[in-house]
Amino acid sequence: MKLIDISTDLLTAEVYPGDPEPRLHLINRMDCDDDYNLSAVYACLHTGTHADAPSHVFDDEDTATVTDLPLSKFIGPVTVLDLPAGPITGQTVEQYFPRMATKLILRSDGPIWFFGGAAEDVAGLEYDLIGFEGISIAQPETEIDAHRALLGAGTVLLEGLDLSSVGRAGEYFLFAPPVKMAGREASFVRAVLIEDRIMWSSHSY
Repeated sequence: MKLIDISTDLLTAEVYPGDPEPRLHLINRMDCDDDYNLSAVYACLHTGTHADAPSHVFDDEDTATVTDLPLSKFIGPVTVLDLPAGPITGQTVEQYFPRMATKLILRSDGPIWFFGGAAEDVAGLEYDLIGFEGISIAQPETEIDAHRALLGAGTVLLEGLDLSSVGRAGEYFLFAPPVKMAGREASFVRAVLIEDRIMWSSHSY
């Protein structure tokens, strides 16, 4: 079974402008004659590889938080999709986005972002999950609208991926459950792609 780690390191990941920088506090250190090592961390839940829940951009009382989301959204077959760098337009969605997939990870050799009504077009395809590299999938002036379109349609967002070790586009198996943090709008994720074999199946890709 070939496992591909597509997570970024929490302590060195790019931080969204205005969010706090992650800080590590060493409480106990064996190199300072303590009996064991013990550390604590302070970081925004949207730092590094993380999942966004609808409560990130909606404040209704019954809006789903990260622990309300079914784990099935983060585990299962996924399509890694190569896109041309630049804006994702309605034409891009029509030309590239598969209709039969349930989960997508977007990859490009340069920055990509939803433009115009493209996020609404993708929301209409009802994916369980969309993942991508970088700290945002839209320009600052349209970022909230893009999040609301996708999260409001039930598509969770897996942000801050590192796809540098993914050798090809195509079909994989994703394992990326968020850390259980009750009532929160986001949570850290250790995201992994399984390339060659589903662990409980004899089917090889």
